[in-house]
Amino acid sequence: MPHDDRVTLPSFPSLTSLPAAEHAGLVAAPVAAALAAWPGAAEVAVVEIDPDLADTAAMSEAYDIPMTASGNCVVVAGARAGDERIAACVVRADTRADVNTLVRKMLDVRKASFLAMDRAVAETGMEYGGITPVGLPAGWRVLVHEALLDEPVVVLGSGVRRSKLLVPGRVLADLPSAEVVPDLGR
Repeated sequence: MPHDDRVTLPSFPSLTSLPAAEHAGLVAAPVAAALAAWPGAAEVAVVEIDPDLADTAAMSEAYDIPMTASGNCVVVAGARAGDERIAACVVRADTRADVNTLVRKMLDVRKASFLAMDRAVAETGMEYGGITPVGLPAGWRVLVHEALLDEPVVVLGSGVRRSKLLVPGRVLADLPSAEVVPDLGR
């Protein structure tokens, strides 16, 4: 996908933004495939980071990124009548996903829990600590904390620990399968 020079990529002064769709080698394979197919990708940047600083708090401190500008993605599952239901919840990093009440009700399950790490990694094709709502398996719901839409730039995982995606908050509502949820993060 050629880079449109009229689009200003999201950025932070401490990081070098590159057009994500043109730098597939910096993201996990499912993320690269999703970016290639998603019209919103023209506004998405990828930035290289130290993989030892991939965890949100460490990255925020090292690169001077406000916690309100970071989106954490957690994968939650539950079952009803033998039917498993999975959702990726993207919440502002200064909050936690309301899994036990709101997400449980949205999935219409009796109990919702975090998907086991090894299973989340295997099914997403992404590294632990880098799972992102971009490029998730078909059929997974993507629940987006409404508060993220107001952020000029949101830092998300890229599927690998050595980079992050920078996305204008409003663009998160246009992710495939995205459902904007008020009060998802508490």
